[in-house]
Amino acid sequence: MNTIQRIALTLIIIGGINWGLIGLFQFDLVASLFGGQDAALSRVIYTLVGIGALCCLPLLFAPDDEEIRGTERGRNLAYSTEFAEENDPSEFNNDKEN
Repeated sequence: MNTIQRIALTLIIIGGINWGLIGLFQFDLVASLFGGQDAALSRVIYTLVGIGALCCLPLLFAPDDEEIRGTERGRNLAYSTEFAEENDPSEFNNDKEN
């Protein structure tokens, strides 16, 4: 994740917190800090949050690290049991006869 994507993600988190406050408490933090919803600075913040969301949109369609590596974290997908030693079935028959 590069610097622009980190900044965009930070702006999206700010916007998400603001929307959470609006939904839960009907309190617009950005508007209260920067002079109301119609204030120029508030509109700049809202615009930056929107641009940040657009910048992070490609992350939604980017492949995961796990898909690139072909393995999953914490799991070993190399199952090599085909070369394991097998017991001779005649050994089991001899045990039953004795």
